[in-house]
Amino acid sequence: MKKLLLVLVYTALTTGANPALAADADIIVPLLEGDLKKLVVHEVPKATSGASFELADGAGRASLEDYRGKYVLVNFWATWCAPCRKEMPHLSELQKDFGGDDFEVLTIATGRNSPQGIVKFFEEVGITNLPRHQDPKQALASQMGIFGLPITVLIDPEGREIARLRGDADWAGDSAKNVIKTLIEARKDS
Repeated sequence: MKKLLLVLVYTALTTGANPALAADADIIVPLLEGDLKKLVVHEVPKATSGASFELADGAGRASLEDYRGKYVLVNFWATWCAPCRKEMPHLSELQKDFGGDDFEVLTIATGRNSPQGIVKFFEEVGITNLPRHQDPKQALASQMGIFGLPITVLIDPEGREIARLRGDADWAGDSAKNVIKTLIEARKDS
């Protein structure tokens, strides 16, 4: 029993002292300015949901697990959400600048949003490079603790939530771009 306790204490201490776990927070926090000051950066990454969501245009289902290996900025939004309308072009610019093997913006319409309504929304705000995925029954949103929209969650390449922002933000601004660029570069350097 004593050995088990020592192993548990040692594991807890080494996990808490593990620089890899705190590295993202240490990298992100100094870069937060303007709207991005609302970004809540977790000291320890959090597990995400395994719930699936519908891919755009009836192409099947996926889960956040399918995006492992890259940083993913998941934006939960809805067609009726005015701040979402303002924010979506910023997310599109971030995807244009950084989207690829190391980073992706993933947009998921949560709740009652018709596929036609989503297409119309994207056309009205001029979005052509973001996915039109859906979570109509809010299974993923519910398990991720998404209450209110928009909410944007930053997920690390291991599939863990490292930060969350409630409300809209200027994701095309220098602060957001510096965060994404720095995370990608730090991962490549490690």
